Amino acid sequence: FSTSATHAKKAMPPRPKPPPEDDIEECFIHGSGPGGQKINKTASAVQLKHIPTGLVVKSQATRSREQNRKIARELLAAKLDVMANGEQSRTIIIGNYKKKRADSAAKKARRKYRKLEEEKVGAKEGDGVE
Repeated sequence: FSTSATHAKKAMPPRPKPPPEDDIEECFIHGSGPGGQKINKTASAVQLKHIPTGLVVKSQATRSREQNRKIARELLAAKLDVMANGEQSRTIIIGNYKKKRADSAAKKARRKYRKLEEEKVGAKEGDGVE
């Protein structure tokens, strides 16, 4: 039992559910980019197409086909969530939260260096008076 005040966290929207398998067209394609010859000659990259919307997602995050399938489905679910819910989607809310934190950190840094500059100027003016 604690007597200290606790902050109520805003509830995040639930993670979006992937669409039904009937609505997805899946194909495995050769990867590209860094990873050497192995990436270029194995079909481990996954491309998903959501048939009702025509939305296409490609995942080549790992060398494993199964992991890429999972990641691609998560990406597709997130993009469909953004299309359906707009500003209320989980992806947008998380992006806004991260941007807000980064802006706050940058503001704190600017404030710190502005204060240091003011102290330097104040010290120089103080030396000239004596």
